[in-house]
Amino acid sequence: MVFKMRKSVILTAAVLIAVIFTLVGCGNQGASQDNQNQNQGSELSGSITAAGSSALLPLVEEAASQFMSNNPNAKINVQAGGSGTGLKLVSEGSVDIGNSDIFAEEKLDADRAKELVDHKVCVVGFAIVVNPDVNVDNLTKQQLIDIFTGKITNWKEVGGNDQKVVILNRPTSSGTRATFKKYALDGKEEAQGIALTEESSGAIKKAIADTPGSISYLALSYVDGSVKALKLDDVEPTVENITTGKYPIWSYEHMYTKGEPTGLTKAFLDYMMSDEVKPLIKELGYIPTSDMKVSKISSEKI
Repeated sequence: MVFKMRKSVILTAAVLIAVIFTLVGCGNQGASQDNQNQNQGSELSGSITAAGSSALLPLVEEAASQFMSNNPNAKINVQAGGSGTGLKLVSEGSVDIGNSDIFAEEKLDADRAKELVDHKVCVVGFAIVVNPDVNVDNLTKQQLIDIFTGKITNWKEVGGNDQKVVILNRPTSSGTRATFKKYALDGKEEAQGIALTEESSGAIKKAIADTPGSISYLALSYVDGSVKALKLDDVEPTVENITTGKYPIWSYEHMYTKGEPTGLTKAFLDYMMSDEVKPLIKELGYIPTSDMKVSKISSEKI
């Protein structure tokens, strides 16, 4: 009788233990499923648009391509249009990110600029470029100012051949133009009616390569063998000279958002400023902000 009772207790305990293990197992399975659902739910998806600076375009396009390869359900649309356009569109809420070569407060009203959050992703230098047939290698700042304000109209006036100077400029919405005017021309107004205007950095590069006697300015990320970069006051537009402050024509590359970014926009901006993108920044001719030994702050409207 005692033996039967003991056997019954043992069987009951065994059943209880089995039930407990079953419940625990189910609970763990549920937790694993929850984690899986959370992981699936955290997968980046959706679509955002970044527009503005054509100087920053090559970097954002390439970084977006890499980002989308890692996140196949995410779509990053990248457009140019100029810094002024990018700032206007992001301020209006028409795009998620406004790319700009200049600070927002240098282009927008103070109230609109305050609504935007600045994300400095890198630095870009700008070179004075001419058609390769121009046999001038260096200009002083005053000579450069005199060319763009219309006082110098022939290359022989600065030691070159007897050849007409053809100025290729950018539209007023261009951050590259604003940067060049501020740091290369000391804010002087360009001559009206003597310059041809091209919309984008790519168009400027092609026009310079195709137009004898032409002069303009380009982000270093666009400079190649089809154009000739000049020294300014005997200083070359190199990364080293820019980072140390010897060469003055450079700017931060900003990616502005209206308010703090969230979701896919935040994930892409975090990626843009990550160590993963730093090699790409250098490869494409930009400069990581951490490499700069000098800095710039915003100023009055340009």
